[in-house]
Amino acid sequence: MGLKECEIKLDSQINTYYAGQTVNGTVTYTFDSPKKVRGIKIKFLGEAKTEWTESESVKNDETGKTEERRNEVTGNEEYYQITYYLMGGVNSAETELPAGAHSFPFTCALPPQLPSSFEGEFGYVRYTIKVTLDRPWKFDQDTKMAFTVISPVDLNMMEKAREPFKLPMEKTFCCWCCASQPLSVIVSVPVTGYVSGQSIPIIAEIDNQSNVDLEKVKFQFRKHTAFHTTSPKMTKNVVNSIGELALGPFNKGEQRTIRQSLEIPPLPGSNMMNCGIIDLHYDLFVVCEVSGFHTNLDGVIPITIGTIPLKDYTPQPPSNQQSFDISMMPTQPVSPETSGGAVGWNMGDNSLYPNIPPPTFSEADFHAKSIKDKHDNEHTRLIGNQESFAPRYPVYTYQPTAPRMD
Repeated sequence: MGLKECEIKLDSQINTYYAGQTVNGTVTYTFDSPKKVRGIKIKFLGEAKTEWTESESVKNDETGKTEERRNEVTGNEEYYQITYYLMGGVNSAETELPAGAHSFPFTCALPPQLPSSFEGEFGYVRYTIKVTLDRPWKFDQDTKMAFTVISPVDLNMMEKAREPFKLPMEKTFCCWCCASQPLSVIVSVPVTGYVSGQSIPIIAEIDNQSNVDLEKVKFQFRKHTAFHTTSPKMTKNVVNSIGELALGPFNKGEQRTIRQSLEIPPLPGSNMMNCGIIDLHYDLFVVCEVSGFHTNLDGVIPITIGTIPLKDYTPQPPSNQQSFDISMMPTQPVSPETSGGAVGWNMGDNSLYPNIPPPTFSEADFHAKSIKDKHDNEHTRLIGNQESFAPRYPVYTYQPTAPRMD
């Protein structure tokens, strides 16, 4: 056989880095018999891609019938591509490697202005490493892996993230020729900026002076993703429900104030900074469902998801999450001048926010179906369980408390 195993091992045990850091690692080939090679090549690639199929109706000139045509639309951005040989070269003479294990160290400095890793239904931002065993007169043997890059989103640098938000909703209902007293619902949150691991505290003030029952008040924490293509220019919008809860019913003449919360799972930061073909934002969608044939009330509270929490905000703690500790991140120093301004706050002794506990890192719920692309083939090996790769995001763990209802 020759090649028995290829292992790519990074200095981060969870394969997670901040933009501006340096990725260090080792490639180890294990052969069960001597192997003739021309070289061993490594390729680092950071890119974004969007893709889906659009249908259009086209008239067939010969038959006169209308037919449906399916067209693939795509978008692509490349952030960096670095390729070099760990041994040998494209014009090198072949070398015979004896049976056994052979290790080759590598390094790659990540550019400071990279968007965060992201996997979605119609696109991704992905960072990969591919090593190629360059064999003379034979097919090359590729091994590939993906890793996570995080671009910091510091909520302390966003004025609106620190501000409370109040959403008033009011409606009167007509019965015959008379209008009822109003149904008033005021929903408020203490701030609009949160991080994964926190919960969104919700206060709902219900004053139902109308002649209609309020059956329930529904809260839905939503992720909005816009995927853009460049060939041709098109946009596909996707809305995902991240979490939801419902309160009620509230009868005619009833007044109540309710406090609840929605937990935030591991999520990429808002806006997808430095990515031009994927946009991302979050909100809290509120719907007041009333009885009968009356129109419901609804409204939206904008929510910003960051990677660094507000330093002066005391959050309501959610339930515990299982995740990896910060000690599993690479310990190399990071310069704020070259990494977005706030990356180094939890990466050593020079903490910008000493009162904020360090995060852990957990996988997002959405997994890629495969990290293989058109440049790979059926023989490309993937490291570990990366047929279903998911990025890891910072998660802040707090002691749980039960939600209150007044």
